[in-house]
Amino acid sequence: MSYPYLSDLINHLFGTNIQLPIAMFGAFVAMAIITAAWIGKKEVMRFEELGKLPTAVMSGNKSIATHLLVSDLAMICAIFGVIGARIFHLLEYPREFIQDPLAMIFSRDGFSIYGGLILGAIAGAIFLKKRAVPIIPMLDALAPSIILGYGIGRLGCQVSGDGDWGTAANMAIKPDWLPDWFWAQTYENNVIGAIIPAPGVYPTPIYEALAAFLIFAFLWSIRKPHYKTGFLFSVYLLLSGFERLLIEKIRVNSEYHLWEMSFTQAEFISIDLIIGGVVGIIKTTNRKLLPKIVFSIVVVGAVSACARL
Repeated sequence: MSYPYLSDLINHLFGTNIQLPIAMFGAFVAMAIITAAWIGKKEVMRFEELGKLPTAVMSGNKSIATHLLVSDLAMICAIFGVIGARIFHLLEYPREFIQDPLAMIFSRDGFSIYGGLILGAIAGAIFLKKRAVPIIPMLDALAPSIILGYGIGRLGCQVSGDGDWGTAANMAIKPDWLPDWFWAQTYENNVIGAIIPAPGVYPTPIYEALAAFLIFAFLWSIRKPHYKTGFLFSVYLLLSGFERLLIEKIRVNSEYHLWEMSFTQAEFISIDLIIGGVVGIIKTTNRKLLPKIVFSIVVVGAVSACARL
């Protein structure tokens, strides 16, 4: 069952018939931004104490503590992230956009998370550069909160039923110990009005949210040991790229065709993230942490194993 609006959930739970214009996906996005900003602010404060980030920078004509910039940074990244998510979605479906551009632009569904991350990251980097904040140490500090916010956002996809689900589920290969809802869902009352025949599709937002929370837990567990600047963010790139690459195997997405290869936009970007993460880890590696990294990859791979089926 999906709940596009908060009132849908309230009415389902309490049998009422109220109408509240509060979109569930938007509510989860707001929750993700607030939570990520709060945790990110705490980590930036810790980086200030360690001397990895300046305690204060110039913002306009006044000096301001670096950690106080996190809230503004989060809002800027969020605004440009929404724009980027929509732009990359239009690039993913060019034919549909040409046929009906207004419907594609103003549709309630259709956001590319990687488009949001890329344009949001560019806007955030410009924001930090103008205030002379070192970008790489800031990325290290914010890496755990970024993936946590991503996971919360994916829960919003799941609850609202925004179309970000998987292919038709194969119930014949479902492990007996897994509950049916974890393997297949029909997303009744979803926000885009799609009708999904039983038994349903893979609830990929659940898988991604779970993987994101596991990655957050891992990044949080290794954030305090001494490592070279850029290491933590490199691990984030590797694990998040690996997670999405696996999920794409059971996602419904438009494909690009180059020579004799077929791939989705997310697969292409995921591979770039993995390469960037591997290169970054090699350059900044702390050999004592390599076994943990390998273990984390195995765990994420196990969680997303259905992507291989």
